[in-house]
Amino acid sequence: MAQKIYVGNMNYATTEDALTSLFSQYGEVVSAVVIKDRYTDQSKGFGFVEMTDAEAADAAIATLNGKDLDGRKLRVNIAEEKPRNSRPRGNFGGNHGGGYNRDRQGGYNSGY
Repeated sequence: MAQKIYVGNMNYATTEDALTSLFSQYGEVVSAVVIKDRYTDQSKGFGFVEMTDAEAADAAIATLNGKDLDGRKLRVNIAEEKPRNSRPRGNFGGNHGGGYNRDRQGGYNSGY
């Protein structure tokens, strides 16, 4: 079963090819992704690697956690599922002054 690995504290110049090359020393890499800012397309300094074999992933985590790559000590561990929030993102009214409300003047919870 495939194992997803979190790789943090990466140098902003680290590429997906570099991650693939590093982790493929321990087993087959299914995918390697560097997370980037959607507006600037710059790396956020972390990514994910998916490996086919859980034992190979465990060996990679044990060996690579704290290892220096491109001048930064990597933080490597098993990726945890991020809980999805059912609330929509952004400000859609409420008491934060951004939405339409006849009785309020704006501003954060201004109390008017």
